[in-house]
Amino acid sequence: MYRAIAERRDMRRFVPGAQVPEEVLARLLQAAHAAPSVGLMQPWRFIRITDQALRERIHALVQEERLRTAEALGPRRDEFLALKVEGILECAELLVVALGEGRDAHVFGRRTLPRMDLASVSCAIQNLWLAARAEGLGMGWVSIFEPGALAELLGMPADAEPVAILCLGPVPEFPDRPVLEIERWAFGRPLSEFVTENGWNGAAQRP
Repeated sequence: MYRAIAERRDMRRFVPGAQVPEEVLARLLQAAHAAPSVGLMQPWRFIRITDQALRERIHALVQEERLRTAEALGPRRDEFLALKVEGILECAELLVVALGEGRDAHVFGRRTLPRMDLASVSCAIQNLWLAARAEGLGMGWVSIFEPGALAELLGMPADAEPVAILCLGPVPEFPDRPVLEIERWAFGRPLSEFVTENGWNGAAQRP
């Protein structure tokens, strides 16, 4: 488990024409479905995209948002556009993960923290990601899309919400560092910068 955590990567390059056996995909989805969820609400929904024309339309939505994101980045526009940020047309399997409908009916654990539904879905995605790595498969989480447009394209109910486009499949290799570090876009910081004791700055608040 620790090795899968350490070697997990956000993958954007996939082996063209490769496939994921149905029994492996079933195991991965079962691993995702085994994730913890607040109040056992299981808010996740998984949509497997098997229609090539639909895959291409999803790719077009991502490309539209990619250009908007590039403009919003200002001085880093060209640098961002040079990055490969998804593998939608190349991956063996394409999944859209969404928050399901009827979530407002679940109060347990969400009365003061309503975003726990999103936290639960994120746990499911992480389960799938780690299971994929253990199976020798790569996965990439694409978040560059306009949620309303994707929801409409996939016929989602009004109170459902897409969270992620997941690219899944065999990859040429797993890099030894995060891709964004290799591309010199960003660099991870050490754990010591994120852990404190008894307070935000490490000092207990005394009455």
